[in-house]
Amino acid sequence: MATIKKTESNLNETIDFEQSLKELEDIVRKMEQGELSLEHSLEAFEEGVKLTRNCQTALQKAEQKVALLVKNSDGELTTTDFNTSQPS
Repeated sequence: MATIKKTESNLNETIDFEQSLKELEDIVRKMEQGELSLEHSLEAFEEGVKLTRNCQTALQKAEQKVALLVKNSDGELTTTDFNTSQPS
């Protein structure tokens, strides 16, 4: 029987987007392949929801950091082309 890693103990640690995404992809693969019983599928679904929230939180934090980095000297947000480091 396939087992699903629990990340509940990791919720208080720094959110690792890549690790959460990898675990989420593993869960989806196992569910799609029918490797899990109904009970384990429900547990995996619950874990998948937690991992999705972790990914969303990590993306929101990254977005906040980007917003801080692109503020000009007047504190106004400016758009920045990813190919250049100068705000437009």
